[in-house]
Amino acid sequence: MSAIGILIADDHDVVRRGMRALIESQSEWRVTGEAVNGREAVQLAKQLKPDVVILDINMPELSGLEATRQIMKALPRTQIIILSVNESEDVIREVLDAGARGYVLKTDTGRDLVAAVGAVIKHKSFFTTKVAEMVLGGYLDRKSHAVSIEPRNALTMREREILQLLAEGLTNKEVAAKLGISPKTAEAHRVNIMNKLNVHSIVELLRFAMRNNLITL
Repeated sequence: MSAIGILIADDHDVVRRGMRALIESQSEWRVTGEAVNGREAVQLAKQLKPDVVILDINMPELSGLEATRQIMKALPRTQIIILSVNESEDVIREVLDAGARGYVLKTDTGRDLVAAVGAVIKHKSFFTTKVAEMVLGGYLDRKSHAVSIEPRNALTMREREILQLLAEGLTNKEVAAKLGISPKTAEAHRVNIMNKLNVHSIVELLRFAMRNNLITL
């Protein structure tokens, strides 16, 4: 099995050194590149095509948020983890909408970052406990998105199966390949799921999945 290539991007040298040490402590992972700003992160990602990119959200020249959008557009299969000191639910929502699948606070432990990389490699989302509580809290507070009946009972067995795969970060095409159905059928199921659950974005879908223990925390 080939090593998992990881690109790290942070404008602080000491932070990059710490991340490199954590990553290289795992025998099957390797750092393929380091970027000191968001623009360089995008350029290196396109050049190196890493499996995972770890981005500081606050970087010079190009923010981690915009870098995420550009990397996901160029390399949709790349898994992105955002590092931040910001605990705002609005920021977390923006990060998820941009395509990142992991969000780790800089106040969290190195063990959390390792766990995040391990999760996104498996195409699962990862939030440390504090972040998960904020995101889930936001979901529960949005009464307009509440489902009047037990959500699980509203879905068919196939829809619950597809919900879990979508929550783990798979695209419609990947869901279709995994289940042996056409991409159009997978898309139709996704639309039905979101209509039944009264959610309108992948962020809200992830919140529902978190609430029902369908993704790694």
